[in-house]
Amino acid sequence: MSSKSIIYQLLPRLWGNGKLSSCDEAFADHLKSLGVDYLWLTGIPRHASGEDFVKGNPGSPYAVCDWYDMNPYLAEDPKRRMDEFRATVERMHTYGIKVLIDYIPNHVARNYQGMLPIHDWCDGDWTDTLKVDWQNPATEAEMLNILRFWASQGIDGFRCDMVELVPCEMLGRVIKSVKREFPSLLFIAEVYGKANYRLYLDTGGFDLLYDKSGSYDILRGIYSGSRSARELTWNWQSLGELQPRMLNFLENHDEQRIASPQFAGDPDGVWAALAFDLLFNDASFMLYAGQEAGENAEEGSDGRTSIFNWCKPKSLGLLYGSLHGLELTSPAKELLANYKELLSLSRLPLFMSGGVWDLCYCNLTSAGFNPDKHFVFARFDRESVWLVFCNFSSERASACVVLPEDFCRLADIDQEECLIDAPPRGYALIKCR
Repeated sequence: MSSKSIIYQLLPRLWGNGKLSSCDEAFADHLKSLGVDYLWLTGIPRHASGEDFVKGNPGSPYAVCDWYDMNPYLAEDPKRRMDEFRATVERMHTYGIKVLIDYIPNHVARNYQGMLPIHDWCDGDWTDTLKVDWQNPATEAEMLNILRFWASQGIDGFRCDMVELVPCEMLGRVIKSVKREFPSLLFIAEVYGKANYRLYLDTGGFDLLYDKSGSYDILRGIYSGSRSARELTWNWQSLGELQPRMLNFLENHDEQRIASPQFAGDPDGVWAALAFDLLFNDASFMLYAGQEAGENAEEGSDGRTSIFNWCKPKSLGLLYGSLHGLELTSPAKELLANYKELLSLSRLPLFMSGGVWDLCYCNLTSAGFNPDKHFVFARFDRESVWLVFCNFSSERASACVVLPEDFCRLADIDQEECLIDAPPRGYALIKCR
């Protein structure tokens, strides 16, 4: 795994004809054009559907009823569904794209019939599930069998759901065991408590953690006006050497679409946040399918693309059509091109692993700089020095950015200040060397 990976989340039932066959060569080409390293196929293990307890129709991908099977509705020929899954994985591998699926250690569907010991109750309002009994010694062995089964199908890792609800040490033993046989597997943890980050990295053995309670919540709050850009500095300082093992994102299946009225309200409102997430540090980044086409979840009521019901997100459909002979509208084309440009920039060595210098502390009183709505930093290496200015304000920003003497000496530049102009909710890049 590179120091900064790009992960693309897709719920296959919403893509193309709703089957894995829609994850075709044209789709793989699209992922490569975005610089994607990993495709996370959400909702592969067979989940409860058509039962009276399920949420929506066809139901939640997070209520698994059979850990050794795939959802039949994802296959052209349901009798050969696992063959079709393996073929999809192999197709992605041909394009140099690795594949992730979900691992859900905390609960199973209410009609689960497998070998995992389960309680007769659920956590919270997840009424379509029952809690897995991790105190039963049989659980670890069966969880290891489940992970080994899917790893043997050719996948490259797991996005692990709600891991804070299961014992970290026991989960860590399972991960350590499966990695002995499949050492290249990537494990991503959905973790919310920042106090637990180090625990799930060191004891849990995870490779990447959601920085949901850090970068995501802060960026979301800046957009809503409830939080300050100053907190981005504080979060970065608190993470320290853990930063390269974070996974940043602006959307996923749990969160509101950034282009929805409930978030930025406009596909072009993304650029300041996207530039921060991709360019500020060495963390990996995750895109949610359709984000690059401005999907705003207009078919729903809360800004989210449903994971419980059949739905047809408009921009996701237009994106699929554009990969198969149809034309995107001019605004969508421009949006996609801008995503590709910023994603490509993030893969340059400078932004993958170069030095980072937060410049906000020395610009608190600089002309035109608003520390609650602006964020400025430098990335540098032996070859070049770039300043990145993120403007989270709905107003255009014009600021005189001061460059401190110690930074100039380290970066080998003699420039003491820089005039920067950035569009509303946009960013500016200045090359200093």
